[in-house]
Amino acid sequence: MKLSLGPVLYYWPQRQVADFYDQAVSSSVDIIYLGEAVCSKRQELRTPDWLELAAELSEAGKAVVLSTLSLIEARSELSLLRKICDNSGCLIEANDMAAVNILAEKKLPFVTGSSINIYNAYSLKRLYSSGCQRWVMPVELNRTTLKNILIDAEKLGFADKIETEVFSYGRLPLAYSARCFTARAKNLPKDDCQLRCLEYPDGIPLDTQENQSLFTINGIQTQSGYIYNLRDEYSTMAEIGVDVMRISPTSTDTFEVIEQFNQVIQEGGGASQMIASDIKNDEFCNGYWYGRPGMETT
Repeated sequence: MKLSLGPVLYYWPQRQVADFYDQAVSSSVDIIYLGEAVCSKRQELRTPDWLELAAELSEAGKAVVLSTLSLIEARSELSLLRKICDNSGCLIEANDMAAVNILAEKKLPFVTGSSINIYNAYSLKRLYSSGCQRWVMPVELNRTTLKNILIDAEKLGFADKIETEVFSYGRLPLAYSARCFTARAKNLPKDDCQLRCLEYPDGIPLDTQENQSLFTINGIQTQSGYIYNLRDEYSTMAEIGVDVMRISPTSTDTFEVIEQFNQVIQEGGGASQMIASDIKNDEFCNGYWYGRPGMETT
């Protein structure tokens, strides 16, 4: 089983991003996803900066994947996407079908992110035939559905030719909108958002009237309020046939989480204690994995 570090889904200052990936070099992750996957206005690092960082991480022995936007809204974003696909020299994570189409046309290999709706083995086979080397299961699917998809993929004769990755830790990316909720919270228009996402390195918590954590607002992205935690599901994933467990970055404790995931993998699974000292067990959820409401913990 491999560990991956997903793209940073928040808007961090350039220095914070650089420091974060300096630590990633010495971490136990095998695969590192880079790039802006949420909002094209977030330009603390531009494409040349991401490519330079990708080269450094590759030289350090990490497998690097460049992530694309999950929602293409403008011609300028489509143009940038084409340039990334043409000139990056990296494996690309396609988070939108526009990226899938461009990469398939160019006969370039790619990874599909969790925002690509793959719900059965026939869809997966179609993408595999187009160049997909690894797919990230949509976060709302459960373990039984995943198991059935992989069983059907084996029957269709391609299960051993494509890798399966599962979003295993972090705030779940649930939805994307043309509206920027962070700008709306500040009574600003989207076109003049003043990059206020920089003020929220882990998004804006959104609670119910009963003070229960419900969502996290991250620009145009809506995330879960609780942190999704599938660390103790390692043994089940290994049995099903999962190849990669993904950890999604947060502004604190990411590398402690990575090492504890790695410990579970090295020890072959088993129950474990709370992941990080400043995160309480009641801030975790895993409902989707069990086919239950996502907010629940089983």
